Amino acid sequence: MKIYLTAIIKAKSEYREEVAGVLQNMVLQTRKEEASELYSLHQGIDDKDLFTFYEIWKSKEGLDAHNQQPYIKAFGELGEKLQEAPVVLLTTLI
Repeated sequence: MKIYLTAIIKAKSEYREEVAGVLQNMVLQTRKEEASELYSLHQGIDDKDLFTFYEIWKSKEGLDAHNQQPYIKAFGELGEKLQEAPVVLLTTLI
C-alpha cells in the first residue's frame, strides 16, 4: 500500500538558507532510495521561510527505512535551533 505524505517545515528567518541547504540535500539523497516514488520540495512564495515536501512511498517499510537514513536524522538534530515550529506531517494511505 502506497503512502502519501506532506511535511510542512517553518524555518526561522535567520536560518532560512541553512535549512534550505539541508532540505535540498535530503531531496538529492532521498531520490536515490528504492522506496521513494516522489519526493519534491517547495518553498513558499509569500513566506520564504515555509517549506513543503510532497512525498509518495511504495510502502510503510520503505518510509521507515527512509526515516533511519543519516541525512534525515541530521535534519532532526537541527530541530529547535532552525525551526520556527515543529514539523507538521500529514499522511494518507492509498
